[in-house]
Amino acid sequence: MKRLHRKERVAAILKILTDNPNKVISLGYFSDIFQSARSTLSEDIAIIKGVVENLECGIVETIPGAAGGVKFVPGLSKKEEQQFIEELCSQIKNPSRIIPGGFLYMNDIINSPDIATKIGIIFSQNFRSKDPDYVITVETKGIPIALMTAKALNVPLIIVRRNSKVTEGSTVSINYVSGSSKRIQTMSLSKRSVQKGSKCIFIDDFMKAGGTANGIIELMREFESSVVGIGILIEAFTEGKKLVEDYMSLIKLESVNEETGEIVLTPSGNFKAFK
Repeated sequence: MKRLHRKERVAAILKILTDNPNKVISLGYFSDIFQSARSTLSEDIAIIKGVVENLECGIVETIPGAAGGVKFVPGLSKKEEQQFIEELCSQIKNPSRIIPGGFLYMNDIINSPDIATKIGIIFSQNFRSKDPDYVITVETKGIPIALMTAKALNVPLIIVRRNSKVTEGSTVSINYVSGSSKRIQTMSLSKRSVQKGSKCIFIDDFMKAGGTANGIIELMREFESSVVGIGILIEAFTEGKKLVEDYMSLIKLESVNEETGEIVLTPSGNFKAFK
């Protein structure tokens, strides 16, 4: 690579960091690529750090020591986060989204790379302090937002299945009670998926009474692991107590009226500390 000017080098370093969120990259790596002294690179990173903080799009952290380096932690400002969730609520309120049974069509929203990425960043910046080893979700609708959360945290994504697959080898299966229908359901996970003693973040698109989330907690106990955070895109209003108490949701759905086409939902503000 030809020797770059500072502005070119700064742009290149920022690109590498943002392409690898929450991954520590050594100064030696950058020194080899750009053929620059570490002192020069430290000045470049200071510039990047200031730009990122001014734009409120995350933080750039420097880690001292032989195993240290620099990493980019993606984030949104509280103002941008609030604006994004309010815009999401406006999209979901469209009466054309109502489908028979009082359900809402959400595939286009959840599968939008831009929307899923921002949802993942919001969850990641709220659960990063938990230092999770995995992000876990249940097939199928929650996968896009769980994947973007895993990417932002730089941890693997684990997908729990409703039925075991022969291609996954030996599995652990549990029966759990659906919180809304009170029916017995099954979930399974390959024994190779989760290491013993791991910490997991559960991410899903929708929660009514919390039966699935509670089932995930029980499943992780079978792996001698724990769920240290629960993030839900839409939380439905239910009478009575949910089966899980400590979670965060982005949107709270109050009601869906098929006859009038009225959808009542608001930004949740439900950012609870997980114990």
